[in-house]
Amino acid sequence: MANDSARDTGRPELRVLRQDEWNVWYDTLIRAFGGVPETAEERELWDTLTELDRSLGAWDGDTCVGTAGVFSFRLTVPGGAAVPAAGVTMVSVAATHRRRGVLTSMMRRQLDDVREWGWPLAVLTASEPEIYGRFGYDVGSLQVSAEIDTTRVRLSVPAGTDDVRLRYAAPADVLDVCEALYARTVTGRPGMLARLPGWERLGLLDPESEREGSSPLQCVLAELDGEVVGYARFHVKPEWDASGAKGVVRVRDVQAVDPVAQAALWRFLFGIDLTCTVKAYARPVDEAWQYQVSDLRRCAVRVRDALHVRLVEVGAALEARTYHAPVDVVFEVEDAFCPWNSGRWRLSGDGKGASCERTTDAADLSLSVRELGAAYLGGVSLAALGAAGRVRELRRGALAQAAVGFGSAVAPWLPHGF
Repeated sequence: MANDSARDTGRPELRVLRQDEWNVWYDTLIRAFGGVPETAEERELWDTLTELDRSLGAWDGDTCVGTAGVFSFRLTVPGGAAVPAAGVTMVSVAATHRRRGVLTSMMRRQLDDVREWGWPLAVLTASEPEIYGRFGYDVGSLQVSAEIDTTRVRLSVPAGTDDVRLRYAAPADVLDVCEALYARTVTGRPGMLARLPGWERLGLLDPESEREGSSPLQCVLAELDGEVVGYARFHVKPEWDASGAKGVVRVRDVQAVDPVAQAALWRFLFGIDLTCTVKAYARPVDEAWQYQVSDLRRCAVRVRDALHVRLVEVGAALEARTYHAPVDVVFEVEDAFCPWNSGRWRLSGDGKGASCERTTDAADLSLSVRELGAAYLGGVSLAALGAAGRVRELRRGALAQAAVGFGSAVAPWLPHGF
């Protein structure tokens, strides 16, 4: 019936991906993002990680014209819980089939499926952020990139940093050690991903085409009292001019279990011989090095969007996290794309837990599901959204109370893309 319906209406057929279709499906995705081939290693990794039963293809006859997938993630939220979340990924529509409703049909099917699976959240990173607002997503976390002039910027470090021992290690040889350390850090910051087996390989991908003339991936471990307390993965790009060396350190990842270990790793990166610049990408907006540098202006800090969040089940999502301060508020929620979320919800919560149930009580705040998604991880203030005209206060004082409650002591951060 689905095939007949697709032929009768001229719409592509939407179906769950089969293993024998993966190569064609993935080629469609690659072409939509410019058509530059990936290495065999990259392609094999994404083939392995693709969850076929959670991936969709849109087909016009034998031609794949649309792709969309979901990864099974657990996303940390304020309070430290790891909540089931659909990691929406590999979304594309062939340029020959734009404006035919292909993307909308995939988003519709995907969110219906996520709800059926019982997952309260969907998240994604956006190649074009404006696309996903109409499906209820909004920016829930930000990230920082920096280009630091280490010839003119000094780094002050906390007491105890000198006690940390650093040593080089081959990235593949210490993969298990680094992954175990990453797992220790996940609950300490909202927006991080509790990775399933296989995802650790992503941190080792090192295609020469993406090195920009720099070295193969390098790794340094931080140790204290014989225990690994942090690691840094990075590349070094040697450069010279008439004045001498001006190499660049390109930071891929820094993880540490405490501020002292983190400071030791950043001090190391600042001080690598024959370099004068550290380039870092996709770092937390509140990372400590920004408050340890002598001159932030010479760090060329830039902020951009990272994780886009969508509450699939409002009640379950708001109950899954804790709140920075006691909150008792009734939301009037509008959700045109997932109408099961529309209506009034009473949220009562504090640092120990929360309940969120439907109510007929008068609303205190009026907003859409997008504003709830933006504020969900604690990095975007409901008060700021109110000032932007996106949240309407119906009871005096309710907006300030809710804004404080939704806050987080540390900024949310997405450690890597998907």
